[in-house]
Amino acid sequence: MLTRDFDYELPAAAIAQRPVPRGESRLLVLDREGEDRHRRIADLPGLLRAGDLLVVNDTRVLPARLFGKLAVPAGRQAAGRTIELLLVERLGDREWEVLARPGRSARPGAVIELEAAGGSGEAGGRIYAEVLALAGNGRRRVSFSEPIEPHLDRLGHVPLPPYIRRADEPADRELYQTVYAARPGAIAAPTAGLHFSAELLAALAAAGVERAAVTLHVGIGTFKPVTAVLVSEHRMDRGRYEISEEAAAAVARARGAGRRVVAVGTTVVRALESAAAAAGGGEVPPGPGATELFITPGFRFRVVDVLLTNFHLPRSTLLMLVSAFAGRERVLAAYAEAVEAGYRFYSYGDDMFIRGAA
Repeated sequence: MLTRDFDYELPAAAIAQRPVPRGESRLLVLDREGEDRHRRIADLPGLLRAGDLLVVNDTRVLPARLFGKLAVPAGRQAAGRTIELLLVERLGDREWEVLARPGRSARPGAVIELEAAGGSGEAGGRIYAEVLALAGNGRRRVSFSEPIEPHLDRLGHVPLPPYIRRADEPADRELYQTVYAARPGAIAAPTAGLHFSAELLAALAAAGVERAAVTLHVGIGTFKPVTAVLVSEHRMDRGRYEISEEAAAAVARARGAGRRVVAVGTTVVRALESAAAAAGGGEVPPGPGATELFITPGFRFRVVDVLLTNFHLPRSTLLMLVSAFAGRERVLAAYAEAVEAGYRFYSYGDDMFIRGAA
C-alpha cells in the first residue's frame, strides 16, 4: 500500500478551532443512507443496542506545554530568549524527554526558567529545566529542578494540536478533556470521547448500554506524519496502556454473550486489539502493556465490533486504522461526503459511527 492512497482534500475552513457544546456534535453513520446517515451524537442511544459494551479511554491530558526564558545559554545563544517545551515521556523523578522550540536554543547545558501560564508574576517558586542531552527524533532529555507534575497546573498550557491555530485558553482546560478523564498522563486527548456529556452517558446507561474504561496515554506519536512512500515502512511510536480487571471482565462477558464491543476512539481499539494480540487470541487479559501495533487494511480485528471516531488527518495512521476497520474506499467516500456536507474535522470536530467491514 502507498501512503498517498490515504490522501484526501480538506479545506482549511473545515478544521474545527473550537468545539460545539458536548452532546451536540454531528454524527455520520457510515452504514446508513440518505437523511438517516446524518445524525447527532445525541442519537447514539438509539443507534446502540441494550447490552452493547461501550469502552472509553479514561486518560487525562496533562497541561504539558511549558514556556520559559533561557537563563543560562549554551553556546552563543542570548539569555532571555523564549523557549517552548512539550513534555513527551517521563524518564524519572525529575527527568523527561521533551520537544523544544527553537531547538537550537535548547542545547545540552542550557538552563530554562519556566514561566507561569498566567504570567511570571503568579505566586510559586522558580522552576528550572536543564538540558542534559539530545535524545534523537528532535527530542531533548531535561532535568527539572524539582518534580514538575505538582507545578503543571500553574506552569503548564493545554497542548492543543498544531492544526488548532490559536493559543490555548482557560476554557480548553475543561473542553480538551473527556468528562470521565481520571488518569493523568496524556499529551493529547482521546478526541472521540470529547463528544460525551454526563447527560448522554446517563441516557446510554438508561438504554441498557454497559460502560468500561481502559487507559492509553496518548503521546506525540498521534501527530507523527507518515512520510514513507510505502505504508509498510512506517514505524509507530510506542504507547503504554492498561486494562483493568473490571474492563477485562466486562469485555469477556460481552464477547461470551455475543454482545457488541463499541470502542470510543482509535486509542481504545489499539489498547484492546494489542492486548488480545499479545495474549495470542481473542481474549483481553488485564494488566499493563506497551504497543507499537500499526493497524492497516488487512488487519484482523479480534475484539472491536463498532467504532466511534473523529475525522482524521490525510495520510495519518489513524485514518489507516479506520480504513482497516471499514474499508479504505468506503471511508474516503464518506470523508468526501462529510466535507461537502460541512462536517467539522479533527480534534474539536464531529464524529463517525462505524460498524466493522465484516
